[in-house]
Amino acid sequence: MTRSLSVALLQETDRGSREANLDAIEAGLREAAAEGAELVLLQELHNGPYFCQSEDTDTFDLAESIPGPGTKRIGALAAELKLVVVASLFERRAAGLYHNTAVVFDRSADIAGTYRKMHIPDDPGFYEKFYFTPGDLGFEPIQTSVGKLGVLVCWDQWYPEAARLMALAGAELLLYPTAIGWDPADGDDEKARQRDAWVTVQRGHAVANGLPLLACNRTGFESDPSGQGRGIQFWGTSFVAGPQGEFLAQAGTEERELLMTRIDMARSENVRRIWPFLRDRRIDAYGDLLKRFRD
Repeated sequence: MTRSLSVALLQETDRGSREANLDAIEAGLREAAAEGAELVLLQELHNGPYFCQSEDTDTFDLAESIPGPGTKRIGALAAELKLVVVASLFERRAAGLYHNTAVVFDRSADIAGTYRKMHIPDDPGFYEKFYFTPGDLGFEPIQTSVGKLGVLVCWDQWYPEAARLMALAGAELLLYPTAIGWDPADGDDEKARQRDAWVTVQRGHAVANGLPLLACNRTGFESDPSGQGRGIQFWGTSFVAGPQGEFLAQAGTEERELLMTRIDMARSENVRRIWPFLRDRRIDAYGDLLKRFRD
C-alpha cells in the first residue's frame, strides 16, 4: 500500500448566522478541492455558535433532521467537488431526542454513514448533557473511497477506549470534529496546560493505535448568550498527526485557516510492524475495564 491521501481541515469561527456559516464552509470546500484535497474535516457543530454555554429550551429549534437541509447542501457540494466530507450537526431524531452527530459524505450527496457522540460533557460553559442524548451507534468506522474513517467527536477525544475500539474495528484514520477553548478568566499558564494536554492526549491515540489522526477545532471568541458566563475563547490549533504522533500540519490559535497536508497511508502498516501494540495486548487481563472503578 503506497497511497498518499490529501486532507484538509477547515478551522472556522462562527460567522453570525447559519447561512453565513454554510457560505464559509462552501468557500472552504471549494478552496480545498481546488488545492487537491480528497478528504475534508469540518469542526464540531459548524452551522452555528457553540450554544451549549447555557441551558435554553428554545435552542432545540436549531436542531435538524438527518437527512435534512444541512446534509442536503453539504452533500451536494461533496458530490460536485468529488470530496469526502466529515460534517457535524445538531440532530433532531424525535421530539425531545437530540444528538451531536457527525455525518460522512463520500463524493456523493448520499450519506455514507453517521456517528453519534458517545461521551457527553457537563461542565461550566459546556452543558451538553442538557442538549444531547449519548450516542447509540457504537464505535463503528465508516467505509469511504479513501478508507475506513474512525469518526469521533470532541469530548470523545479524551478517551483512549474510543480510539482503540475504532482501531480494533479497522479504522484507518481517526477524525475528531471539535469545539474546545479557554475560560477567559484562566491564567496563561493554565491555558497552556489545557491546550498542551488536548494535543498530547490525541497524539497518544495516534501512537497507541498506529494511525494518523485529524482534529479540527473552531477558533474565535463566543460570548455566553445568557450573559451569565464569561464566554469561551476557542483555541483553534487544528492538527494532523501521523501514526507515531508526529505533527504533519498544525494551525494557529486565533485565525480561520484551511489546513492542508498529505498523509502517507502506508506508514501505519510499517509503524505497526515495529511497534506491534495490537499483538501484545493482554486481552485476557483487561476485564476490569468494564467496571466504573475498582473499589
